[in-house]
Amino acid sequence: MNERQHHGIGMTSARTRERMVQRLGDQGIRNLRVMDAMLQVPRHLFVEEAFAQRAYEDVALPIAFKQTISQPYIVARMTELLLAGLPENGGKVLEIGTGCGYQTAVLAYLLPQVYSIERIEGLANRARQRLRELRVNNIKLRYGDGYLGWPGAAPFDGIMITAAAPQLPPALVHQLADGGVIVLPEGQRRQVLKVYKKHGDALREASLEEVSFVPLVPGLPRR
Repeated sequence: MNERQHHGIGMTSARTRERMVQRLGDQGIRNLRVMDAMLQVPRHLFVEEAFAQRAYEDVALPIAFKQTISQPYIVARMTELLLAGLPENGGKVLEIGTGCGYQTAVLAYLLPQVYSIERIEGLANRARQRLRELRVNNIKLRYGDGYLGWPGAAPFDGIMITAAAPQLPPALVHQLADGGVIVLPEGQRRQVLKVYKKHGDALREASLEEVSFVPLVPGLPRR
């Protein structure tokens, strides 16, 4: 999905969404394309019905399977950082941790190809259904172990990890294209938002603000 194909989807709560985007600007988000994506993608459709009235507040909210949807600022911030490291045409990106699919939809609004992996099968199925209902057609989503990435679709120009890893998973570094960028929260008790840029066999690292995410868990849950 991109702004030319899907402009104006789900404009319920448009005024509330406009206030959210204004707040993002006050918080330091500068990329106008990111701001437009946050305006267009209907966050209230990705949260549990009981929390729909709070969908545009700047808070993380619980979703199914004891997971959370990140606060709008973090979604916008990580998206902005990812876009800054991508080629001009956007390229192909991999998201680790589909969750409810909101971040996936924001990426799909901005980029031509989005691959996303979710280790909780029920969440993956719900996200797939929601994205299908919103006619988001430029994504490929699968149930799997995010630590392993998606080797068959590599290399990726960008990778976003939406759960906190103790350290950068080696498989994902291997699947990143030369010149590519990885954005993730890194750490355990103390988590820091980090950006890695790949140059040949070397990674250049930048540490940004402290954050709080659910942990990135290897493997798949027992059935």
